Amino acid sequence: SYGEAEGERRTTSEAEFTAYVQERRASLYATAYHLTGDRFEAEDLLQSALFSTYRAWDRISDKAAVGGYLRRTMTNLHISAWRRRKLNEYPTEELPETVGDHDAMRGTELRTVLWQALARLPELQRTMLVLRYYEGRTDPEIADILNISVGTVKSSIWRSLRRLREDEILSFGRDEEESFGE
Repeated sequence: SYGEAEGERRTTSEAEFTAYVQERRASLYATAYHLTGDRFEAEDLLQSALFSTYRAWDRISDKAAVGGYLRRTMTNLHISAWRRRKLNEYPTEELPETVGDHDAMRGTELRTVLWQALARLPELQRTMLVLRYYEGRTDPEIADILNISVGTVKSSIWRSLRRLREDEILSFGRDEEESFGE
């Protein structure tokens, strides 16, 4: 009877986990995508975070906190991945060659152009902006997550926003008041 009870509990847990993931998969994928900036990396990140959460599912007593647990897991996995990655790119003041005579704003939603601009930021700065503006984290929370000082968070976010304000593609055909006045 112990084996049957264990099997039923496992089946119930799997059903709860599956229902949770099906209900929130778009939101979870969006968070992973915002962290990585790449569709395939986001899929890998989300899969790893879901695997980790599935293994811990029975130990999570407050199922209402699973969303935060998953976002924290994705953030930690992402940070670990880019810390391990060998740095082959170096930030410069000059952008690489641009796409010919393509008007970046014509026929393109501002949201898409904004994510492209975010993708041009260094990974740490992009992560901080996602944590601040997408996840709604405070400076001390971001500092704790990234294991850096609050001052570093504040100055990095300030520099990131300045770079976005100066991004030629974001402000193409608009003056500063029109682009960032809202």
